[in-house]
Amino acid sequence: MSDTTASDTPVLDLLATMTTDSVEASSLDVQTIALVRLAALVASDAPAVSYALNLAIAGEVGLDVDDVRGVLTAIAPIVGTSRVAAATSRIVVAIGVGIEQASAALADDELD
Repeated sequence: MSDTTASDTPVLDLLATMTTDSVEASSLDVQTIALVRLAALVASDAPAVSYALNLAIAGEVGLDVDDVRGVLTAIAPIVGTSRVAAATSRIVVAIGVGIEQASAALADDELD
């Protein structure tokens, strides 16, 4: 099935559309939205890939490690220590994958 109008990444495209729509519909600024999404990831016990995607966006809108720490600290009493510990572990995995990808891209650039 090779429909030229169909995307190779329909699920990612849907997620991108949903994200864009929710940002446009929200009255919050983009930094606050990124922080709220991080809190929701922790509360929903999200996988590392979700953190990777959302932390990349958070970085693009100017958030930093102190902002992430602030969210984790603020929500710990609500979601509990185990969720925050699991989230921290998944964030470390996501950052590690991002570093590996960046290193590979740099190595590829050096070969060119």
